[in-house]
Amino acid sequence: MPLLSEERSTPSFPSSLLIYLYVGHFLARWGARMWEFSVGLYMINVWPDSLFLAAVYGVVESASTAFLGPVIGQWVDKLSYLQVLQVWLLSQNLSFMVAGGAVIAILVPADLKSANLTAFVSFIILINVSGAVGVLSTLAGTILIEREWVIVISEGQPPGVQTKMNSILRRIDLTCKLFAPAVTGFIISFVSLTASAMTLALWNILSICLQYWLLMSVYNGIPALKEISQKRVSRSSARDQDEITSAHPETARLLSSDVNDLERTESSSSSKGNMIEEFLNLPYISAWRLYLQQDVVLPGLALALLYFTVLSFGTLMTATLEWEGLPAYVIGIARGISATIGIAATFLYPILQSQISTLRTGLWSIWSQWTCLLVCVASIWIKRKITSAYVLMGGVAASRLGLWMFDLSVIQQMQDYVPESDRCVVGGVQNSLQSFLDLMTYIMGIVISNPQDFWILIMISFLLVTLAAILYSLHVYHLRKHLLHFEKLLVLFQWNVSSS
Repeated sequence: MPLLSEERSTPSFPSSLLIYLYVGHFLARWGARMWEFSVGLYMINVWPDSLFLAAVYGVVESASTAFLGPVIGQWVDKLSYLQVLQVWLLSQNLSFMVAGGAVIAILVPADLKSANLTAFVSFIILINVSGAVGVLSTLAGTILIEREWVIVISEGQPPGVQTKMNSILRRIDLTCKLFAPAVTGFIISFVSLTASAMTLALWNILSICLQYWLLMSVYNGIPALKEISQKRVSRSSARDQDEITSAHPETARLLSSDVNDLERTESSSSSKGNMIEEFLNLPYISAWRLYLQQDVVLPGLALALLYFTVLSFGTLMTATLEWEGLPAYVIGIARGISATIGIAATFLYPILQSQISTLRTGLWSIWSQWTCLLVCVASIWIKRKITSAYVLMGGVAASRLGLWMFDLSVIQQMQDYVPESDRCVVGGVQNSLQSFLDLMTYIMGIVISNPQDFWILIMISFLLVTLAAILYSLHVYHLRKHLLHFEKLLVLFQWNVSSS
């Protein structure tokens, strides 16, 4: 295995364990990507000519992550790696099984909405809740693998190891994004929607045991994971004990505060202060406070803004392309091409990062994405619907190169500059912020639910990518005091002039 031998010249554990990690990650991501692609097609099929159900699902899914993401991050931080692994795999696979079953229950009857509206609404609610639980479970797994295990496994190794592991994990995710929609699209187009829902449910039933065995093998085979896990649990227990201990003197003081009027006045002022302090120490609020104190808050915000967009092969764009008359397999192939370009980004990123640094790679990446999205803006003025749809897909696909390199750049900056004790919480808040802005996309989809007005969503999305690029540029300028080496460009220009 040349790749693994490059990563570790003298591994302290069998190199096959990294293969187990990658395969386990692949199985988990494949099921999530199948559902992510299919749900928009299910919803537009159940309620044709409207993006309403697709947008509502997006709102529920994104809102759950936006509001519970920081709590998930703190929960991952408090539990052992083994506990997080077990809850993640069980809840994710079970949720997608239930969601697939609910879709089958809606699709099998000829017209359930007219025949039994109560049952129809109940199944729609079940689909939304199950999908949200599945996404929250996926978030816990993402924090565990990408924010924790990668750093622990690569610690003490050459600097390139962490970059390669990040690239491989992102490559696996994009490979799933490439093939899962293509496979699902062919099943929908040439078999049926019901068959695709059955495939989703069966996949999660059959893969859960293999996922657990693979990732448990990694956990048991790499001693550093067990050691760090035990330290995390001990640290969490000590922190909780300190909070309980610090509360006792305050309780005693409050109980004796009625000795005289002065003490009552002091107690009243102290109580107000305590209320504010208790509010600021609430898990959700304290997590956001911690996030805002990080040096990488601007890159994190810039990355999150890229989620406030319809310019991706997400639920709303997929449903709109279906409405415009593109077959599901064509959309699946286009999404696969988009993912292929994203996979290319995972190969290009380590090369650029080693040559021009993580920070500058992010700068070039975000502006290259912005440039490609100009094609999507141009598609608005193409009058032929099918041609406009293909131009839109082309612009989105091309922009994935910059998007995923920027994503890798920000993730690595967070891994490098966020303290170990804060990584899970900061990761949870980052995903929460991304989901909140993703939620705003679906709220826009509810407000502007007519597919004919999709051009408005395109323009809003483009403006937000522009804002993201500006914010990241400000971060780079703050650190480096310049964006480009204009003196080098001037020398190059003068050399070209003199040569001609």
